[in-house]
Amino acid sequence: MRGVMEYQNFLARRGKRSASTLNQSLAAVLFYYREVLEMKMPGAKKLRRPKNRRHLPVVLSKEEVAQVLQQMHGTHALMAKLLYGAGLRLSECCRLRIKDLDLKKGQIAVRRGKGGKDRITLLPEGLRTPLRYQLEGVRRLHRMDLRRGWGQVVMPESLGKKYPSASREFAWQWVFPAKTLYLEAETNLYRRHHVHQTNLQKSVRNAVRKAGILKPASCHTFRHSFATHLLQSGADIRTVQEILGHSSVQTTMIYTHVLEQRWPGVRSPLDSLG
Repeated sequence: MRGVMEYQNFLARRGKRSASTLNQSLAAVLFYYREVLEMKMPGAKKLRRPKNRRHLPVVLSKEEVAQVLQQMHGTHALMAKLLYGAGLRLSECCRLRIKDLDLKKGQIAVRRGKGGKDRITLLPEGLRTPLRYQLEGVRRLHRMDLRRGWGQVVMPESLGKKYPSASREFAWQWVFPAKTLYLEAETNLYRRHHVHQTNLQKSVRNAVRKAGILKPASCHTFRHSFATHLLQSGADIRTVQEILGHSSVQTTMIYTHVLEQRWPGVRSPLDSLG
């Protein structure tokens, strides 16, 4: 029974490890016993595989979203509005390139999102003008970098080798570039990265605190609120699934559990007491 005891001890020390991580570890242990030790893991049939716990997402009301955004200013405010207005993940917002924005059509192309998938999401009309100003600032910064012999960004995968000069093109620059350059050790070139995720996370936490919101809201809460408010406004759940980039509609269905007035007309029996 040593194999069972070892796995049970691992479960006891698992901390915040997800069920999928633990099941993957168990599969590795079973493979080791079967292929290396050429024996069955003692007591393997008695093991209980951990299941994923279901957590309801934290969602802000429209009023709460407005209160948080009012506490934010500058670039971080614009990024937070994109998180909520387009349903972007934090990493997707930080990695936006200028070519991914279509201000005329009102669309944002999300490249290599979660799972390596591309998708199209909507660009709020109210952000078109602020984004134009943002891009003008990026253009000035990029021209200054080029004059100094810099102006290069990291290209995705093998595109850098296929198109060596593309890293200097304005279209490939970050929508939200970092303020400072960094020296890439492999090429010995100075490049400009996008803003760091932790900067926006800290800004959002401070805004939530200043707004007096007691919910454990974060950057991802804007995405949850985006999906919930779309469903509240009557959007089709399949449309919301496509905009969010979910592989399964079951993932999108979680937002139906946090909609307001889930049981219209149903009152608690406590309210009917005389």
